[in-house]
Amino acid sequence: MSDPLPQLLKRYFGYDSFRPLQREIMEENLARRDVVAILPTGAGKSLCFQLPALAREGLTLVVSPLIALMKDQVDSLTASGVSATLLNSSVKGEEARLRRAGLDRGEYKLLYAAPERIMSESFLADIQRWKVTTIAIDEAHCISEWGHDFRPEYRRLAELRERLPGVPFLALTATATEQVRNDIIRQLHLRDPEVFLASFNRPNLSYTILPKGDAATQVSEFIRERPGEAGIVYVLSRKSAESLAARLVEEGIKAVPYHAGLQPEERAANQEAFIRDEVRVVCATIAFGMGINKPDVRFVIHADLPKNIEGYYQETGRAGRDGLPADCLLLFSRGDLVRNLRFLEEMSDAQAAEVAARQMRQMADFAEAPDCRRRALLAYFGEEWPGENCGSCDSCLELRETWDATTEAQKFLSCILRIQQKSGFSMGLNHVVEVLTGANTEKIRKWAHEQLTTYGIGRETARGTWAALGRQLLAQGLLAASQDLYQTLTLSDAGRDALKNRTPILLTRMPQGKRPSAAKVGRSGNLPCDEGLFAELRTLRKRLADERGVPPYVVFGDTTLRHMARSYPRSESEFLRIPGVGTKKLADYGEAFLQTISSWLLTHEPQSFPDEVKSPRSLPHAKSRTTPSATHLETLRLFRSGKTPGQIAALRDISEKTILQHLVTGIASGELDPSPRDFYTSDEEERIGEAVSKHGLERLAPLHDALSGQISYDKLHLYRAFRTSGSLSGYLCS
Repeated sequence: MSDPLPQLLKRYFGYDSFRPLQREIMEENLARRDVVAILPTGAGKSLCFQLPALAREGLTLVVSPLIALMKDQVDSLTASGVSATLLNSSVKGEEARLRRAGLDRGEYKLLYAAPERIMSESFLADIQRWKVTTIAIDEAHCISEWGHDFRPEYRRLAELRERLPGVPFLALTATATEQVRNDIIRQLHLRDPEVFLASFNRPNLSYTILPKGDAATQVSEFIRERPGEAGIVYVLSRKSAESLAARLVEEGIKAVPYHAGLQPEERAANQEAFIRDEVRVVCATIAFGMGINKPDVRFVIHADLPKNIEGYYQETGRAGRDGLPADCLLLFSRGDLVRNLRFLEEMSDAQAAEVAARQMRQMADFAEAPDCRRRALLAYFGEEWPGENCGSCDSCLELRETWDATTEAQKFLSCILRIQQKSGFSMGLNHVVEVLTGANTEKIRKWAHEQLTTYGIGRETARGTWAALGRQLLAQGLLAASQDLYQTLTLSDAGRDALKNRTPILLTRMPQGKRPSAAKVGRSGNLPCDEGLFAELRTLRKRLADERGVPPYVVFGDTTLRHMARSYPRSESEFLRIPGVGTKKLADYGEAFLQTISSWLLTHEPQSFPDEVKSPRSLPHAKSRTTPSATHLETLRLFRSGKTPGQIAALRDISEKTILQHLVTGIASGELDPSPRDFYTSDEEERIGEAVSKHGLERLAPLHDALSGQISYDKLHLYRAFRTSGSLSGYLCS
C-alpha cells in the first residue's frame, strides 16, 4: 500500500513537505507507540495528530485545556475539509445531542474536549463505544507541577489507560525542561515512549531588550513603526493592561485590554476582535495567549519583567507562528525585579517563594547579560547554539565595546570580602553597591559597614553601573550567589584568585552616549511579494472570513497570501500549487482569489521576485535528525573513541535510545562511518533488506510489522541511516 501521509498533507492542508520531526512522530503514532513530542510553537505540533487521524480508522481524542483553543482548531480543520468537532460547556442542548449522535455514527475523525469533561463518568462511558484509536494530549506540560501552567485535572488522564487499554498516547508541548518531560512520562504512565525533542530555536524571531523608561511611550513608538501589524503587549497587572490599551487608543492604535478581572463576555469579545483582525493590539496579563492560534502576530512586547524564562519563551513564541519574521521586545528595569521580590515576601509558602525568586533572578540575569539572547534562551533548555553570532538579537546586532574593568572589579570583589570578614556573613548585591557608593542606610550603620576600607571608594560611579558590573562578575563565575530568597554574594575560587593576583578582567558595555530606542528595533525583511496585491488579498480574506464567521487566518494565512502575491496564479492548477492551498480551500475560495488576482493584473504589471525563497516549511524551525547538533557531536566523539552506546549513555546520563538517535543522525549525515555490524547481524541485515524490497524505506511501521516485531525500531532507524548515507551498499557488495 502506498504511503498516504504526503497525499493527505497536500489534499487537506495544501503542503508538499513535512516540517522536521513531523513525519517521524506520525509514523510512531501510526505504529501505535506512545510518543512525547517537544516542538516549539510554530513547528506544526497539531498536524502530528491531525494527519494520522485521517490515515486510520476510528476517532482521535484530543485533550485540550481551553475552549478558545479547541474552537480555533476545529474551525481550521473544518475549513480544510476535515470532520472534527468539540464537546465543552459552550455546546449545549440540541447541538450537543447532534454532535454525540454523529460520534455514535462514526462521522468524526477528531474530537476535542477538556480533561475535566473527559474524566466524567458519562463521558468515559461514551468514548468507550466511539472507537478511540489515539489520545493526543495537547499542552502536555500542564500535567507537571514543575511546568508553568500546571493543571491538576490533567493528572487524572492516566486513568484512561485502564478505560482504553492498548490505545496509544501522543503527548505534545512547546516548552518542557527535562524535569517536566520526565514528569509527563511518569504521570501519564507512558510505556517506553519515543521522545522527540526538536530544537527550541525560533529562527524567524528577533530578540531585543531595552532599558525601561516611560514604558507607555516606548510601546507606542514601537507599534507606530509597524503600521497594520498585529501584536501582543504583556504586562503584570490588570491596571497596566487597562491604562496601556487606553493610551494606545488615544494615539489612534486599535487596542483592547485582556485580563482575568474583565467580565467573561468582555474578555471573550476582546479576544475575538483580535483574532478577527478588528483590533491590532491586545494589552494583556499572562491570562492571555495559550488559547490563541493566530499565526500572523508580528510582535510581542513585554512591558514588565516576566516571572521566569520559560514563561518568557512561551509568550514570545506566540509571535511569528506562520514562520515569517517577527519581533520580541522586552523593556527591562531592575525596579521590576525588586517589586516582584517584595510580593514574594508576603507568601506563606517559603519554599515556593524561594523557587519563584530564583526564577525571577534568572530572568533578570538573562535581561542584563551582554551575551547573545538566542544562545542564552537555548541554554536554559539544555541546547547549545552552534555559532558565535545569531544575527537577530540586540546583543549580536548592536556594537558593544569591551573595556578593561580590572580596577572596578577589584573594588567590587574586595568590598564583598571586607563585608564578610567584618560581619561573618554575606550580603546581597544592593547592599554591596550601597557600601561602594557611600550610602547612609540603616543597614550600613547597623553592621558598621561605614568603617570598611571599601566604604565610598566608588562614589564617582553611578549605582546602576556598579550593579551591572556585579551581575557581569556573577555571570563570569567570579561571584557565587546563594539560592535562597535573598541571594547573598560570595567570592568563588576564581574570584579569590582574581582578587589576589589582580587578574585582568574584561567586560562589555554599550558605547558611551548610545541610547537605543524602541522605535529603532528592526528585523529582517518579510517574504518579498507585490505588497499592493497582498493588501487586496487581505481585504478579500477578511470579507470571506466575516461571511463565514471565522478568523481570517482560517481562510488563508499571511504566508499563503504572500505566495499568491509573488507568483500571481491564474488557473486552478497554479492556485493549488500555492503552499497552504488544499482541495477543499480551492473549491471554497479559489474562484474569489483568482478573480481578485486577475483584476489586479488588468491595471498593474506583475513584479518579479527571486526564485529561491525559503518558505516557513523549509526554514530551520528545528534541527532535523540529519543535522548533527553539539550534543550529537559529543556522542559521535565518544563512539569514535571506542565507547559502546550503553557506555555513552551512562557517561552522559542520557537514555540509550537518545544515544542511538544521535548515532542515526551522524550516520545519515555522513559525520560517522561505522560498520553496520556494530549494530545488527548480517542475518538481520538480510531480513531487513528483503522487507525493504517489498515495503520500501519511507515508513518503518510496515517494515516492523513485516518482520513480526522481531527487529527493533532502533535497528530499523539505523538501517535507514546507512542507506541514506549511501554507505550500506558498499557493505552489501563486499
